[in-house]
Amino acid sequence: MELCDLLITDTDLLIRADHLEKSVDIAIKDGNILETGKELSAKYQASETLNGKGKLFMPGLIDSHMHTGQQLLKGLVLDAKPIIWTRIMLPFESTLTPEKMKLSAEVAALEMIHGGTAGFIDAGSYYMDAAARVYAQSGLRGVLSVSTMDEEGLPESIATTAREAIEATDRLYDEFHGTGNLKVYYSLRALNSCSDELVELASARAKERHTGLQAHMNEYPGEINGIMEREGMLPYEYMEKMGALGEHFLGAHSLILSEHEKELIKKYGVKLCHCPFSNCGKAVPDTPNLLTRGLSVGMGTDGAAHSGLSLWSEMRIFRSVMNIYHGVPNRNPKVMPAETILSMVMEGGAAAMGESGRLGRLETGYRADLISIDRNTPHLIPTGNAIHTLMECVEGGDVADMIVDGKVIMKDRRVLTLDEERILYDARAYMEAAGV
Repeated sequence: MELCDLLITDTDLLIRADHLEKSVDIAIKDGNILETGKELSAKYQASETLNGKGKLFMPGLIDSHMHTGQQLLKGLVLDAKPIIWTRIMLPFESTLTPEKMKLSAEVAALEMIHGGTAGFIDAGSYYMDAAARVYAQSGLRGVLSVSTMDEEGLPESIATTAREAIEATDRLYDEFHGTGNLKVYYSLRALNSCSDELVELASARAKERHTGLQAHMNEYPGEINGIMEREGMLPYEYMEKMGALGEHFLGAHSLILSEHEKELIKKYGVKLCHCPFSNCGKAVPDTPNLLTRGLSVGMGTDGAAHSGLSLWSEMRIFRSVMNIYHGVPNRNPKVMPAETILSMVMEGGAAAMGESGRLGRLETGYRADLISIDRNTPHLIPTGNAIHTLMECVEGGDVADMIVDGKVIMKDRRVLTLDEERILYDARAYMEAAGV
C-alpha cells in the first residue's frame, strides 16, 4: 500500500466551484492532494484518517482583503458619520501597540478558522510582526503587509518617510516571508497618502523580491478625484506611469473604473478584489463586465471593523447587490450565479495570493487547503442543489474541520493550534477595560 499523511473517507467533495462528487475519499501527502476517488482506503495507508460521512469538504475560503489592525474596532464604525477613515480608523490605528496587535490577530485567526477562511491577505497595519507570530502559530495561510504612507500630518506615532515605510516592510519580509504558510507583500495603503517616491520604492522592492504589491484602488469618488487633481490622470493610469502594474499587483476594491483602466488591468494581468458589505456605501462594481473580460476578481471582507470576517455573508450580500444593480435592469436573474461567486472566493482568492493553479480547487497536485461543512442541520438539508445551498445557507458555525497545507488545524469545531479559551478570556478583559 502507498503511504499518505491524511485520508478523508466517504465524503461529498466540491472539487471546484461547479463540480461536486459524492461519497468519495481524498488522500493527502506532504501538503498536496494525492488523489480523490472511491475506496482509496484500499490503496493508501494513512497516518491519520478523518471520517467525512455527513460532511461536505471543499476548498478553504480565501479573504482577499482584510485588516487585522481593525479587529478591535468591531462595532464602532457602523452608522458613524463620514469620513470614518480620518475620524475613527486612522486615529485608532495610531494607538496600536504590540499587545493590541497580538490580541487582534488571535481573535481574527479564531474567527477565520471557525468561519472557514483558510487563507487571507492583510492590507497592512502596524506592529505586524506581533500579528505574524500569531498567524504563523495558527497554521492559516496568509499574506501580510505593513501600512505604508508618507503624507504630512499623520499622527506622530505612525508618521514615516518613504524610505522608513519601505524599511518597515523589508524587516517584516526578512523575518516572516516563507515562515510557515506566510508571505509578505509590499503595500500602498492609500494612493492619496503616498508620494511618488514611496510608490516607486514599493514597486521596485516588490519586483526585486519577487513578491506582490497591493493597494487600495478606485474605492470612492473622493480618492479618484484626489489623484486626478494631483497627477492629471486616473489611479490605474498613474500606477502604469509609475511602473507599478503587473500580474503581482493586487488592486483592492477597484469599484469605479474607466474603460481605459479596465484595459490596463487586462493588459498587465492585475488582480482585483471586491468587498461587498464595505463597498455598498461607496459604489457598485461592474463585476459581470470584468469577468467577461477574463479579469481575475477575488472577494474580501475589508474586516473586521466593517462586517466581521465572514465570507459567507459577503457572498450573499454580493449576490443581492449584483442582482438588483445589474440583473434586474437587464432582466437577467442569473447575472452572478452561485458557482461564479464561489469561484471568485476560491480561485480569485488564490490568484490574489499568487497561488493560481495551487489553491482554490481540490484536484491532484493542488495544495491541501480545505474545510468541511457539517450538513446534518435543518438549514442545509434537504437540498435539491448542494452547491447553491452552500452559498445561500451556510454560516460560519457550519464549518466543522479545517486543513491547511495538509495539516488539521480545526477538528470537529475544536481549534488545535491556538488556545481559544485563553484568547476569549483576554478579549473579554479588553472589553471590560474599555468599558464596553
